Amino acid sequence: MSIDATDRRIIAATQAGLPLVPEPYAALADALGMDEAALCDRLRAMQERGIIRRIALAPNHYALGMVANGMSVWDVDDARIADLGPRIGALDFVSHCYERPRALPEWRYNLFAMIHGASRDEVEHKRARIKAILGDACRADDILYSTRILKKTGLRLRQKEG
Repeated sequence: MSIDATDRRIIAATQAGLPLVPEPYAALADALGMDEAALCDRLRAMQERGIIRRIALAPNHYALGMVANGMSVWDVDDARIADLGPRIGALDFVSHCYERPRALPEWRYNLFAMIHGASRDEVEHKRARIKAILGDACRADDILYSTRILKKTGLRLRQKEG
């Protein structure tokens, strides 16, 4: 999949976020020397082609008081994960939920769900709700608590050389 110079400029201009103004697309189009409608058409086309997945708000959960964050990990029966995974991902307190292959014998877990809360006690209560949903399909679980923010950015394109 390739992008042209204009798409590259749009991605570079948006990778740190949209301008925090009443009309962000108009401001972005102006900064790029483009028409706002043309900019929006390009963004839609890149989304349809899979170049970009989404344009979304990414709140800082720490600033919102959600300072206890844990990646819950689950050893879920492979025959049931396709049904149960989406149910866990739909919970309002889970921000990320995905299936990953096990790395046996060291790592038995195949379902991951990021849980946010104001305290570890709150996160543990939410974790118990997940455990109840998974029921007997879950053979083991654990949680890995965040101790600091390591990265809060998406992909960054480098400028083309030459």
